[in-house]
Formats: sequence, structure tokens, C-alpha cells
Amino acid sequence: MSRIGKKPVSIPAAVTVTLNGADMTVKGPKGELVMKFVEHVNVEHANDQIIITPVNDSKIARSMWGMQRTLVSNLIEGVTDGFTRKLQINGVGYRAQLKGSSLNLQLGYSHDIDFPIPAGIKIECPTQTEIIISGIDKQAVGQTAAKIREYRKPEPYKGKGIKYEGEYIFRKEGKKK
Repeated sequence: MSRIGKKPVSIPAAVTVTLNGADMTVKGPKGELVMKFVEHVNVEHANDQIIITPVNDSKIARSMWGMQRTLVSNLIEGVTDGFTRKLQINGVGYRAQLKGSSLNLQLGYSHDIDFPIPAGIKIECPTQTEIIISGIDKQAVGQTAAKIREYRKPEPYKGKGIKYEGEYIFRKEGKKK
């Protein structure tokens, strides 16, 4: 039995949820998101709660149960509060700045990297070594942060590169004479 799937998802007062067969539309103060459910779960909307149950006792239905509940919870949290990821840049001469609708990254290569900002994502650079990515879709925010981090992952000797805020970089000792 799924411990996560058993919990009903409560709907805040500022959010409206519309169920249309296997499609769910969630509207809130930050925007609107749409989700399509898999056929292995049943969805009920009652008393400002969404209850998800598996269709039968098969392994795939039980495995989809908790995941679908978490996705619904992320939709509701996204349209009410939104999601943010913070990246930190470490290294001499490494910096980031916004140029129009793209993020300009200088990461020690012979050229600058212009990262186009995806639709629905907001990027801020309060300092040259800090990037704040925010939006209402948790998957899109995380994917954007991962793509930016991929340009220069932190290396283990000096820690130079782009890392998530609070991420621990395992450090190695350099060569000895």
C-alpha cells in the first residue's frame, strides 16, 4: 500500500480544480497547469480534496498511485506558491548576466554561452555569481537548472563550476611531490 497515495490532496481556497475525464486543470493566482492521468488510477474531487485510488491491485497500478498523487500536489503548490532553484557559480572569471531574453554565461571557455530562457520560466541574477530560476512547473524549473548546471559541473579539486545552492561538492586532494 502506498503511504503517499493514501493521503488526500487538499485544495486551497484560491485554487480551482476542474476534472474532465482523465484531464485535470488547476487554476490559481500564479497561473494555470494541465495534467493528464494514467489509466491505472481513479481520481475523485470532493470536499475541497482530491482522492486518488488505484484501479486494481496490479503492480503497475500500485506504483502509479503515489506518483500521480505527488504530481497533483506539485500542480497545486505550483499555482499557489511556485518553485525556485538557486545556482551558485564558483571560479575566477566565471559569471552570469541577463541579456534580453537569454542568460549570458562566461564559464572559462573561449566563447560566451547564451542560454535562451524557456517559456514559463523566470531567471534572475542578483549578483554575477548567483542565478535564481523560478516558475510554476516543478519539472520545467528543475530541468532548466540542470541544463544550466550541465555547461560547467563543479570539479572536485578546486570546486570551480556551477552548483546548486546547498550542494556538497566532494573535494579531492591534489598531486603531492
